[in-house]
Amino acid sequence: MKKLTLGAMLTALAFALSFLERLIPLELLLPIPGVKLGLANTVSMFALLYLQLPAAFCILLGRCILSFFLFGSFTSFCFSVTGGILSLMMMKLLLRFYPRRLSLPGLSMAGAAAHNCGQVLAAIVLLGRPEVIGYLAPLLVTAIPFGLITGYLGVQLFTRLEQAKVLPLK
Repeated sequence: MKKLTLGAMLTALAFALSFLERLIPLELLLPIPGVKLGLANTVSMFALLYLQLPAAFCILLGRCILSFFLFGSFTSFCFSVTGGILSLMMMKLLLRFYPRRLSLPGLSMAGAAAHNCGQVLAAIVLLGRPEVIGYLAPLLVTAIPFGLITGYLGVQLFTRLEQAKVLPLK
């Protein structure tokens, strides 16, 4: 029951962070449509590190479904799910190198880059236009600083949770 409750709380947190991102006008700084900070990725990293892949997947899917029903479209849902799944898979593959050879910000950057690849893949399939791949380069450039930001936030959050003796979860 505790894991179910924690999963529901993390889904709500990921959704709230996703909603918060919609309020940040990044397009004023970067003229790249669809670019987001990826704050909900912090929740995905937490779930991967402390709850394992199935729970992280359920949290991702729950966030995407909530976003779809409350303020999304089918297209944005497909972009979000495809990007999120690729991000989770990439981070899961790289977890074997964490923390000795790969930092949390590094893990986050890899997840952000994979998310962007998933979004472009979904766009190619949905639009039937392979030239959309040209959009990947500017997206990947944003994955570096935004992945660093999200990873650094994760470091701060996880450190404080460990200091408060909330982590590791048992």
